[in-house]
Amino acid sequence: MTVSIAATDREICTPLPVLGRDVLVPLVTGGEVTYAALDYAASAPALQRVWDDVAAYAPYYGSVHRGAGYLSQLSTDLFEQSRATVAEFLGCRAEDQVIFTRSTTDSLNLLAAVIPAGTHVFVFETEHHASLLPWQTRDDARVTVLGAPRTPEQAVAALDVALHGAPKGPKLVCVTGASNVTGELWPVRELAAAAHRHGARIVLDAAQLAPHHPVDIAALDVDWVAFSGHKLYAPFGSGVLAGRADWLREAEPYLAGGGASRKVARRADGGVDVEWHTTAARHEAGSPNVIGVYAIASACKALTEAGFDQLVTREQRLLARLREGLASVPEVRVLSLFGEDAPRVGVLSFVVQGWNSSHFAAALSAEYGIGVRDGLFCAHPLVRTLLGAEGDDPGECGAPEAAPGERVLNAIRVSFGAGTPEEHVDRFVHAVRTLVRDGAQWNYRTEGGRCVPDRG
Repeated sequence: MTVSIAATDREICTPLPVLGRDVLVPLVTGGEVTYAALDYAASAPALQRVWDDVAAYAPYYGSVHRGAGYLSQLSTDLFEQSRATVAEFLGCRAEDQVIFTRSTTDSLNLLAAVIPAGTHVFVFETEHHASLLPWQTRDDARVTVLGAPRTPEQAVAALDVALHGAPKGPKLVCVTGASNVTGELWPVRELAAAAHRHGARIVLDAAQLAPHHPVDIAALDVDWVAFSGHKLYAPFGSGVLAGRADWLREAEPYLAGGGASRKVARRADGGVDVEWHTTAARHEAGSPNVIGVYAIASACKALTEAGFDQLVTREQRLLARLREGLASVPEVRVLSLFGEDAPRVGVLSFVVQGWNSSHFAAALSAEYGIGVRDGLFCAHPLVRTLLGAEGDDPGECGAPEAAPGERVLNAIRVSFGAGTPEEHVDRFVHAVRTLVRDGAQWNYRTEGGRCVPDRG
């Protein structure tokens, strides 16, 4: 007799098939081992489903919106169907636009280019550089950078105070859904309510949230959402900006060129008059990345069909397993903004007493076949705040250069997702314990600012 509960447990514990799950990598100590990809927060591996869908479409690839031939028409239909799939995945409102870009960074730079002159932008110093820096490029915008809050409630209160004291005019809040450093979830719905209470709009950087949790624009009541395909198991060079159409429709095109223009006519004086599209095409000049777009749509379908409830449950089990393992190593300090009990996705950063983080990450890779990331994770102000006066130990090699008068700061990040098997988490915890207890088995040196095995 089959017990349905046991079947459900097995289903929850089964990772989604991803490319690279059987790749063997060499160890400096000899032999090979299956690669443990624990750097999902940088780029997640492609889902097998996404790869299969792209491969099936590839022979039918054709120009989009520009051809009368069968393949062109098929590709155009596929492109627009993908737009509808992404809109459904994000819970877009009927009047929202879905614009395809290259990445989250590109999406937020697009939004920065179209905000009205004089817009006052509010952003926390805890943001990834993709959502911290684009607003600085607008000379006609004012940017207020808010300090790092220590609780979600502090974040909402700080934004409320800042917006209350802001002068009249267009205002925009930019906030992450899940930190790319700590993995902690931000109070997006509450921040959106504070923004709208003061007449401001809000854009959600969902790069780290969308692969782990459902993102619903209408339910969260945000004005825009930005995310990248390469973090959503679709690493084919595409991204999304979705949300309110008015600022997008009223601004000059992000890029000028074919596809963005509806009509171009030469004037008698030698110039040209241009009529731009008012749809998403206005900001999608050039031949679109139809394969990248289709890959995102495929990933959206795969995650939806797998069921986010089950994906979240499984990920939280892996996260608990990871945190319990690291907690047993006193030399490890996990970085947190909101505290140990704060909910988070499968992203965690830490430092190890007595080790430079670059050295530790290099040993994980070279001696155990584990891929993590070390550094400041394109979120320099946040990592510096979290590390404070606790600098990274120089170790044997790999200490990053610091500006005069600054301490050397560096951390290690481990991240995982729907394709991560339990064995990879267990191997990582075992490797951390062994490195802390016994040290590295190999000698390392600095090369090009990185710590690498010394093979000389």
